[in-house]
Amino acid sequence: MRVWIDMTASAHVLVFRPLIERLRGRGDEVEITARDYAQTLQLLELHGLEATVLGRHGGRSRLGKARALTSRLSALRRWAKGRSFDVALAHGSHELTLTARRLRIPSATTFDYEFAWLQHQLGCRAATRVVVPDAIPPGRLARYGARPPKLCQYAGLKEEYYLADFEPDRGVLDQLELGGNRMLVVLRPPPDVSLYHRHSNPLFPETLQHVGSREDVHALVLPRTQEQRDYVRSLELPSVVVPDRAVDAQSLIAFADVVVSAGGTMNREAVALGVPVYTTYGGRLGGVDEALIRDGRLRPLTDPRALDLARREHASTDRMRRDPPVLLDLLLSAAA
Repeated sequence: MRVWIDMTASAHVLVFRPLIERLRGRGDEVEITARDYAQTLQLLELHGLEATVLGRHGGRSRLGKARALTSRLSALRRWAKGRSFDVALAHGSHELTLTARRLRIPSATTFDYEFAWLQHQLGCRAATRVVVPDAIPPGRLARYGARPPKLCQYAGLKEEYYLADFEPDRGVLDQLELGGNRMLVVLRPPPDVSLYHRHSNPLFPETLQHVGSREDVHALVLPRTQEQRDYVRSLELPSVVVPDRAVDAQSLIAFADVVVSAGGTMNREAVALGVPVYTTYGGRLGGVDEALIRDGRLRPLTDPRALDLARREHASTDRMRRDPPVLLDLLLSAAA
């Protein structure tokens, strides 16, 4: 089987890494395209994955995004035409599903946040299969044309699948000089260039100021963009550490005492690894986060002073490890 995978954001590398290993391990051919955005290319390099780079992020404006979409669709079509793919897979890349449909390639898309309206109107309607967690109410996806049998749902979190074989590496702590007796707090800024996150989010800067000023804390910030990296460094907070490039974030989360994130994937990675985690997300919560909050596995933060900052004695063994082939089979059902 010839498989095409398109990656347009950092998390996609993590999601597809174990699936690519299994595909190639059984003799399938896999080709990867990627968009130059955030740490996507750095993470591909970190995980030893080669990709053809096509397009860049369109920035904050709708016009910029529309131009980037049009340009990338043309580039993807030229690249994919004549390569005889049997199936195309993506994590929310509507550019892949639109291109695949035009080239009559069966496609599957997966995601775990249902309120990215424009992205899903394009991507879900064009896809052959839409694969999402069962925490998302199916009625929320019907408006995108995603109904059974096109709609397939899986148990748990995607992070529980791609972290199934993960074991943390303490070397990352030495690499970033995070030793000593300080608490480790890992922080992730909001996705402030995403169309679905147009609300101002003063809570995250307030939290960063609160944590980054404490002498008993290493406040490790994992920015999404260079703009965010420059902003955080400009604050000159004494306890803040900002890596220069993509790092083993999953190991850092595993060894953290607490995680504070305005995004989704890092929150759920912390949940999957049994680490206390707070969300400062300023947009509408999706079904996955609603379920995690109901279960007490994710805590919403409205005031930095409410953070429970305490050392964890031992790394958590309370982990759910799910079988990646289950997720892979659902995606490949697009070609059945």
